[in-house]
Order: sequence, then structure tokens, then C-alpha cells
Amino acid sequence: MTVTVGRGYTERAGRVAAVAAAHADDVDAKGRFPREAVDAMIAERLLSIQIPAALGGEDASLSEIAEICSLVGQSCAAAAMVFAMHHIKLSSLVSHGADDPWHAGFMRRIAAGQLLLASATTEGGIGGNLRNSICAIEVEGDTCRLTKDATVISYGAHADAILITSRAHADAASTDQVMTVFTKDQYTLERTHVWDTLGMRGTCSDGWLFKGEAPKAQILPKPFAEIAAQSMLATSHLLWSAVWYGIAVNAVARAQAFVRAAARKSPGVAPPGALRLAEASNLLQLVKASTVAGLREYEAAKADPDRLSSVGFAVAMNNVKIAASETILAIVNQAMLICGIMGYKNGTPFSLGRHLRDAHSAQLMISNDRILGNTSNLLLVHKQDTSLIG
Repeated sequence: MTVTVGRGYTERAGRVAAVAAAHADDVDAKGRFPREAVDAMIAERLLSIQIPAALGGEDASLSEIAEICSLVGQSCAAAAMVFAMHHIKLSSLVSHGADDPWHAGFMRRIAAGQLLLASATTEGGIGGNLRNSICAIEVEGDTCRLTKDATVISYGAHADAILITSRAHADAASTDQVMTVFTKDQYTLERTHVWDTLGMRGTCSDGWLFKGEAPKAQILPKPFAEIAAQSMLATSHLLWSAVWYGIAVNAVARAQAFVRAAARKSPGVAPPGALRLAEASNLLQLVKASTVAGLREYEAAKADPDRLSSVGFAVAMNNVKIAASETILAIVNQAMLICGIMGYKNGTPFSLGRHLRDAHSAQLMISNDRILGNTSNLLLVHKQDTSLIG
């Protein structure tokens, strides 16, 4: 992904990626949290780079964060996904909490302590539809309380705070939602589901019964509908796509190394996998182009809340997610065919089993069918922008 990355982010991400690579197979095999990689992120102070400099951060752009997701994703997709999900939640604070005293103060705490943020938007009874809630926050005086059957809280047991959605009050409609910050000392978690999956095993996305109590000041001041449209939609699709791109980059790199090794053994003879490698390279460039275009669209729109909430912007971000999540599977499959049995086996320099399993999560984490359904409804009232010059 070609973006300008300053403030030593490439070098800092490279050190994290090296740690992540050393433990990636163990994280996957044991389905455990990538503790070493996250500790390296903390040591490099990467968990706060999105926060404004005035609040202790580094004013990092989403493109810079996406590049880090890609670099770490080339080593360990689960570690990269933890980093991406943390910054997706942080984007809500940066975009919608900077002018609020409590949330601005909390961002200072994140920067000072390199706190890890998790998300609780799914709920028993609604599936993955984050724009609906069954539970409702209860406000009494200056205190708020919430109980939520959260079917997934990725790395919930390891987070320092959880940003959680609910109905705004007991009589609110299911779509009238708020998001509240609860710090680790303000909630309890009772595990209800164990995350034992095909891929992305290290995200430890168990289900939990959440019970929290905190000052009501920790409720974000904007309705969740605005937060979702103006920060979560774009940052989710773009940072996830960057992680998936990283998986595909490493798969193609392994396939390229395999073809080069074969070429050295038979000089002057095109290796059997050479054409497939060219096809995989072409698909990889398509994912890169789509993701970079999406990042540029976001950077251009982020100062305009109306543009961020527009139908056209939502369609564009949905399309980035669909394109990346579907194409990386084809790329990893091509790489597997190139490497043959050496890619199919575990424990070789060309092993691709983890890549293939992690890549399958891309179409499932937020269902492509659900996103396509949303896009089809939007296209009933919106003509897609087809200009090549933006």
C-alpha cells in the first residue's frame, strides 16, 4: 500500500511484525491472544497514534494506521486484527469525543497508559446487526448501568476498556442507540461462548455476559447512528481490508519465493507456477488499488459530516470491503496451487494453511450477504459515482 508514513511508523511496525511473526503459529495453534505482539505495540506506543497530539497522541492518519495493519498482517493476521479493531473503536472517540471533557480526558489516559480498547456491538437475538440493540442503558442520577448478552467481544478478557452499544433508554426503539465507555474496573464478564474457530483464532472473540456500572458522563454525546455512519463504517472496512491485504501480500511472497527456487533449479525453463504467480500479482494489485482509493476517499470526506453520512460514501466503503474480502481468497488459493504440497503442509517456508483459514474470516466477520443487501437498498435511491477523477 503506497502511502506516506512518517514518524517512524514503518520502523516501529516492522519491529512489531517481527515479534508477531515469531509467535504467529503458536497463537494460531493454541487459539491464544497474541500477547507478545500487543506488548510490542505498547512498547512502540502504537495504540495511541490516532489520538490528537494535543491529547498525547500523534495525529496519525487512517492511511498510516492502515499501512501498519498491512505490515503486521503480513506476519500475524490475528495480531493485526487486534490492532485494527482497537483503532476502529478509537476512531469513534477521536471523531465524536474530543470536545467532551470526560472522553478527551480518557484519550489522554489511553495515550499515557497505552490502553487497549475492545468493542461490544453484537448481541444475542440480533446477530451481527450492530445498528440494533435489545439491551438498554439505565441512567440513575449521575450513574449508568448496563447488562448485555454480547455474543462476541474480541479479546474482551484482555482489554483495558470496552466501548459498548445499547438502546438509549428503556423505552427507546432498537435503532435509537448510544455507545458507552466502560473501563476494566467498571464491569464484569461472564463467558458464554468459547471462540474455537477455523481462523483468526488469536482474536479470542468469545461471547460474554457484560455487566457494567459507571458515571453517565462516559456515554458518548453523539447518537450511535452518527458514530456508525461517520467513523465506524469507514474505519472498519478500510482497516479490515488493510489486514486482509497483508495476508495476501505474504501469501504471494511465499509463492514468489517458491517459483524463484524452482527457476534456479531449471535455468531457462519457466517454472510451472509462473503464470499463476502473475495472476496472483494482478489480483493483489486490485486489492491494493481498491483499498488505497477507499482511504483517499475517507481522508477527503472526514472533515465533512454530511459527506461521511452520505449514501454514496456508504456504497463506496461497502464496495471496498466486498472487493477485498472476496479477492484475497482467490489470491491465497492461487498461492496454494503454486506452492503445491509444500504450501499445503504445515511447518514449511511456503505453508499457507493459516493464511487460507484466516482469509475465510473476511467474508464472515461482517457478513458479505448483509453488506450486499444494504448496498442493494442504497442503490435503489442512489446513482453510483463512476468518475475516474473523483
